Amino acid sequence: MAGAGLSWRVRGHEHAPTPYGGFRFPAEIINEAVWLYQCFSLSLREVELILAALGIKV
Repeated sequence: MAGAGLSWRVRGHEHAPTPYGGFRFPAEIINEAVWLYQCFSLSLREVELILAALGIKV
């Protein structure tokens, strides 16, 4: 595909593609879940419970 690369132009501005393109949840929620999982050595179930307490249903 011609012009495919790590970035593209939109109205004269270069934008990097989102690392979470095509995922169900916004990048902010994914980042929060990964941060909880990595920083606090939590299980995925514990991360799910914490996100649920914050009002985020996963």
